[in-house]
Amino acid sequence: MAPTRSLALLCALLLAAFCTSSAAPFLVAHKKVALTRPKPGVERLAVSLDLYNQGSATAYDVTINDDSWPKEAFELISGEVSKTLERLEPGSTASHVFVLETKAQGRFQGSPAVIKYRVPTKAVLQEAYSTPILPLDILAERPPVQKFEFAKKLVAKYGALVSVVSFVLAFIYLVASPSKSSGAKSGKKRR
Repeated sequence: MAPTRSLALLCALLLAAFCTSSAAPFLVAHKKVALTRPKPGVERLAVSLDLYNQGSATAYDVTINDDSWPKEAFELISGEVSKTLERLEPGSTASHVFVLETKAQGRFQGSPAVIKYRVPTKAVLQEAYSTPILPLDILAERPPVQKFEFAKKLVAKYGALVSVVSFVLAFIYLVASPSKSSGAKSGKKRR
């Protein structure tokens, strides 16, 4: 009786999952910010929003809006903070990029971008959010980057050991491998 009951429950769950799953768009948005300093006292932010339709249906009237940047702290240099797409097909991607320039120094925590889109089966606009960005230290004093500092520490700590091990391995290779010249001479003597 128990196997019949569990089989009936399993069939009911599968039927419910099959009936409730429908073709719908599923939008995933990733927000990235790249900081550059073209000159001292000026920092530019290149904001990139990558949008992916991971669903099985087309999203229509897709609007990307990222107006979380206060006008008193940032000035729009190129692009627009919003973009509208007519449609986003399943499995396709779209990107939106704009550049801001800072006006003030300080720490900034941006909020996610808002994506609104229409699904043909629903009258209400659907809403999605991008990934948030990490807090930004705008015009902060950064120490100079020491590119090879880690490599220098490794060489200082393990350099002697690596050289001794490599010499020992080279010696073992030379002793263990047969000499090519003596092999060629022995071949001539046999004839």
